[in-house]
Amino acid sequence: MNNRDASTEATTATATPGLIISKTETLQSFLSTSINNPHLSPDLRQIASSLSLRPSSVPYKSLRSIWLASDPSTRPALSAVVTGSHFILNSPQPREKSEELKARLRKYEEAAERKAYKELVKDITPRRDESEPFSSYKDQLGFGLHVALTMFTGYLVGYYTFRALFGHSPVMHAAGGILGFVVGMLVETVLFMIRTTSQDRMKTTFTASKLKKNQ
Repeated sequence: MNNRDASTEATTATATPGLIISKTETLQSFLSTSINNPHLSPDLRQIASSLSLRPSSVPYKSLRSIWLASDPSTRPALSAVVTGSHFILNSPQPREKSEELKARLRKYEEAAERKAYKELVKDITPRRDESEPFSSYKDQLGFGLHVALTMFTGYLVGYYTFRALFGHSPVMHAAGGILGFVVGMLVETVLFMIRTTSQDRMKTTFTASKLKKNQ
């Protein structure tokens, strides 16, 4: 390998250090001698000068380029030059997170914070009463059908009762049906009031017991 090739290799090795080895007295002596080595190109002598000023480590590729360009008859064995040296491993640079990953992490953090906040205030914030009357469309529809069926049943009972009592008087039959209709509506209203009052009492009792427990 001629000096030009060695210089090119050394320049590339210096730009991209690759393996780094620690300096020893033998290695430092070789670099100091190479500074004035006439077999080396000016670039390699400059590299040798720069490496000799380093306090504790040198790139292996640069050292090898200087050694290859030296006079084979006078240069020491490469194994002798690196005897006592050891590899120095640099810590890898932390990977830069992408904006998409940062946004996703922020979303996860916000979700975790909201969940933690809900867990923190779950005993303080009143929950929605699932047993509240007419809390859903299904409950409303069911209650309406139940009321309609009750009033219709009351109408039929009143109609046929008055028909049995007053014979063939259509007016009395209709009056009995209307009376049964009204009675059915009143019965359904009373039942609704009883059911609502019972639920309110249960909710009040539960809230009071929970407050005592928290105290």
